[in-house]
Amino acid sequence: MIKVAPSILSADFVNFERDIKMVEKNGADLLHVDIMDGMFVPNMSFGWTTVAAIRPITNLFLDVHMMVQNPERYVDQFAKAGADLIGVHVEATSHIHRALQMIHNDGVKAEVVINPGTPVSQIEPLLPFVDQVLVMTVNPGFGGQKFLPQMIEKIQLLDDLKKDKGYDFDIEIDGGVNDKTVVDCYKAGATVAVAGSFVYGADDPAAAIASIHNATR
Repeated sequence: MIKVAPSILSADFVNFERDIKMVEKNGADLLHVDIMDGMFVPNMSFGWTTVAAIRPITNLFLDVHMMVQNPERYVDQFAKAGADLIGVHVEATSHIHRALQMIHNDGVKAEVVINPGTPVSQIEPLLPFVDQVLVMTVNPGFGGQKFLPQMIEKIQLLDDLKKDKGYDFDIEIDGGVNDKTVVDCYKAGATVAVAGSFVYGADDPAAAIASIHNATR
């Protein structure tokens, strides 16, 4: 069964505590926090102060996805704010290995993220050093986009490499995830699914989370 990580980008910003506690009580396995700087992606969202505000109100694992140019500048702040995992885009820095090393040095799990246009080969040398790989199944920056089925091949390739080399990392998907699109991703090897609008836009968010779990049993 795949783990479900509701994305607070789709929550009610005025009622974060209510919406975070709601998914925590209703089956969420972890919480996804999208950090956007308006430079790497054409949108802006939260900073490390948001993570620091969230940390005391939930026991959920905080999965922090940095869509930020030169993320090394902010790794320490997000680690100190309470992130359990920090994801950085291979496309966002010339020093991706250093960025991952900084995350681990801060005692936090490290994730490398790839955009739809980035091949798996670009991150293959990094796979021995990461705890998770995030395959973007939409172009990053905005919630509510349509899932790109061509990304399933990437998930399968990562899963094959993981098995062939004996690596130990989770494979996360993010973008257009619902109880239908998640099925083939799970079969290909995905272990964590970020769901934003599908959960927070649902009349019954608990049922939406359960439907993703049930689709991947």
